[in-house]
Amino acid sequence: MSQPDFQPTLIGSTIVVRPIAPDDWTELFAAASDPKIWEVHPVSTRYTEPEFRKFFDCAVKSKMGFVFADRSTGRLIGSSRYYGYEPEIGEIEIGWTFLARSHWGGAANREVKCLMLDHAFTFIDTVLFWVGHENWRSQGAMTKIGGIKREGLLTRELSGDRPYLIFEITKRRYQDGGRALLA
Repeated sequence: MSQPDFQPTLIGSTIVVRPIAPDDWTELFAAASDPKIWEVHPVSTRYTEPEFRKFFDCAVKSKMGFVFADRSTGRLIGSSRYYGYEPEIGEIEIGWTFLARSHWGGAANREVKCLMLDHAFTFIDTVLFWVGHENWRSQGAMTKIGGIKREGLLTRELSGDRPYLIFEITKRRYQDGGRALLA
């Protein structure tokens, strides 16, 4: 069985989700350098150049990272990635998502998630979202798009001892009406 395409270009009505590239550094860092974006995130200093450089380089190296471009301006407004593909249990994670404050409160986050979920559900059955236990913004966003919280707080080697909640969206739930929450 061949590997799925983990970095397609996904085109929505207002956003283009495309593979991250090394040349995106300057523009993406400019979008991410607002401390307010990261204030409730487990890595609250990610707005700094050293922390964002680690984030950026890891996204490029992963071969599963994306940037979001506003279709009307072409400007980069955020990033996300797939992670932890588990074909034997039909799961993948969507995470490391951030959005410039200029696009908070509108349809951009829903559109990005819809595009990424639509693609993921062509090759898996469940999408996971690891959300920092104090990141009330992301927890609220997950609830709005139909994420179901799993029991307990979890940690993983990748993130040190930081506790996370896991939200999931199943293909069936998404197709049976959950996608409408993203429209």
